[in-house]
Amino acid sequence: MTEPAKHAMRRQSYKGLWLHGFHRIDYSEWGDPHNPRVLICVHGLTRNGRDFDALARHLCAHYRVFCPDVVGRGTSEWLPQKTDYGYPLYLSDMAALIARSGAQSVDWVGTSMGGIIGMMLAAQPGSPIRKLVLNDVGSIVSAAGLQRLAGYVGQTQVFASLGEVEDYFRHTHQGFGPLTSEQWQHLAMHGATHGSDGKYRLRYDPAIATAFMGAPLMDIDLSMFWNAVQCPTLILRGAQSDLLLPQTLSLMQMGHPQLQIQEIPECGHAPALMAPEQMNRVREFLL
Repeated sequence: MTEPAKHAMRRQSYKGLWLHGFHRIDYSEWGDPHNPRVLICVHGLTRNGRDFDALARHLCAHYRVFCPDVVGRGTSEWLPQKTDYGYPLYLSDMAALIARSGAQSVDWVGTSMGGIIGMMLAAQPGSPIRKLVLNDVGSIVSAAGLQRLAGYVGQTQVFASLGEVEDYFRHTHQGFGPLTSEQWQHLAMHGATHGSDGKYRLRYDPAIATAFMGAPLMDIDLSMFWNAVQCPTLILRGAQSDLLLPQTLSLMQMGHPQLQIQEIPECGHAPALMAPEQMNRVREFLL
């Protein structure tokens, strides 16, 4: 395999198993397929693994990088039984991906939901996670941030053009930070599907929003998981984040004095990890 081919992206898939049968999970793989050093990057609630194209390209000389589309997102399969969406299933699917990689230990970068999945995996006895990067998520997920997410997650949106999709993302995900036009276009291109009717729709199953329905939204306390995490951890926080509050970071540091924290200016929830300084900070921590 030539050097450029080693570092090219490869789209792959595997089957996960849950209560109501098997389902397909798609993922991008970057880097030398024989590299024993593995990094897994997992996206936020409504996003997909193509969010990490820039970071994977930045790190694939050092790692074999896996960027999955969590089930119900991106090009992965939508579940027929909608109540199956949830962290027990996501943990099972990601454990299967780690096994598929063949690595005995992996490093993990997780944005929002992807960070929660990583934290929960790192908290388990015998966890294979060696180093953990939490992108704008922590041991307490604020009700204010959840309320904002609930305002758009699961709504059926129809767009006449890819430009309209991009405008929607620029408004809804302004917390990603000051991205370039090319970066917003990349997110729009991989964040929507083009239907046979000529319309564009967001590339996730609206049923993932069921967790936001019913009871009033309250802070979610994940301290029982965070307190069990033993591996070195870096937290990136958008300076204007409403999901990861400064007081949460203070609490997290109390039990983990070696915790590294980096605040990202001009970002809210959550830094896109596309800017060179953000990618370099992740690289510095991992390597």
